[in-house]
Amino acid sequence: MKTRHHALILSAGLSLACAAQAAETLTIATVNNSDMIRMQRLSKVFEEQHPDVKLNWVVLEENVLRQRLTTDIATQGGQFDVLTIGTYETPLWAAKHWLEPMKDLPAAYDVADIFPSVRQGLSLDDTLYALPFYGESTVTYYRTDLFKQAGLTMPEHPTWTQLGEFAAKLHHPDKEQYGMCLRGKAGWGENMALLSTMANTFGARWFDEQWQPELTGHEWTAAANFYVNTLKNYGPPGVSSNGFNETLALFNSGKCAIWVDASVAGSFTTDKTQSRVADTVGFAPAPVEVTDKGASWLYAWSLAIPTTSQHKEAAKAFITWATSKDYIQLVADKDGITNVPPGTRLSTYNDAYLKAAPFAKVTLQMMRNADPAHPSAKPVPYTGIQYVTIPEFQAIGTSVGKLFSAALTGQMSVEQALSAAQIATTKDMKRAGYPTK
Repeated sequence: MKTRHHALILSAGLSLACAAQAAETLTIATVNNSDMIRMQRLSKVFEEQHPDVKLNWVVLEENVLRQRLTTDIATQGGQFDVLTIGTYETPLWAAKHWLEPMKDLPAAYDVADIFPSVRQGLSLDDTLYALPFYGESTVTYYRTDLFKQAGLTMPEHPTWTQLGEFAAKLHHPDKEQYGMCLRGKAGWGENMALLSTMANTFGARWFDEQWQPELTGHEWTAAANFYVNTLKNYGPPGVSSNGFNETLALFNSGKCAIWVDASVAGSFTTDKTQSRVADTVGFAPAPVEVTDKGASWLYAWSLAIPTTSQHKEAAKAFITWATSKDYIQLVADKDGITNVPPGTRLSTYNDAYLKAAPFAKVTLQMMRNADPAHPSAKPVPYTGIQYVTIPEFQAIGTSVGKLFSAALTGQMSVEQALSAAQIATTKDMKRAGYPTK
């Protein structure tokens, strides 16, 4: 009897051990943006629905995340099961067979509900390789109270020149009120995302049709001078350290009269728990200049599975949950309809959301206008609005971003920055085997 009792205990112990071993741990790498922090918090719901899956989160600043993921996937390191990547990496990494195709999704997922431009950006040969968590374009945020006090009216379609003139009138550094806040932190997805769209509207392009860089052309020169002079004269101090999150914090604390950045910030600027100016935020389309081509970027932070993952089924279950209509409803129920992840699903933009979210109409307009195939008034050999969809651009955009950051801090002139950018980009392209003159 005693022996049998021992055997039962031993058997029960082995069963428990097996059950413990069966629990899979998914390691998820994501960016420290507010929507992803919310996803991490709400993922307890997923863990309750999937008791055999544990989630291990690695939350990183944008530049660091991109560096870590690029290194890991290029070396087939296999540290992560779920990657947070965008419309830039997805088709490039899919072409290298680094990502799992997102096939055989459940009917309830409703792939057709995803914005066509976002689906296209995350596909290679009509196959999806990532599912969009949120999509964004570019929006002009401004303080309606400050405009009113100064007797200014935001045009329906502002130009950069007009915004610069408004910034001059609204700049009161003695009151910690700065005319215009823009990204200055170096990075292909930080300052260069904003600066590339600005350059597009000035008529610039990264490369001509023979892949020759055009960074010293008069269009880039005009855009870069406007950018540096406006931020030096009417921007906040220490702007070269400010990326998306830092500038959002400045705007929400009431220190920026005008801010041009990602449409995803709409819900945070109007959230009274984190924005002091929630009741006095206005929204306008992305500014244009000599053309509206490439004025507003198109980007989707998305979730993908590397081919090196040992937990592909569990990873797919998580990704489909986090990008589903059910997740959007969960956010609406828990945190309010204005906080749902924007820019991915047509069904999100229903009457209730458009009525509740004052930024929704302009976001929808910008998402629909964004055209990655025609980012410039001149013909280009590439796709991509705020980046160029070639593997070399990550390094090129970051090195050029550092030069513009140096121009902001006065370490070099705008002309020196552009000349150095032209030389470095030409070298990088030559090394990569593109045609040279």
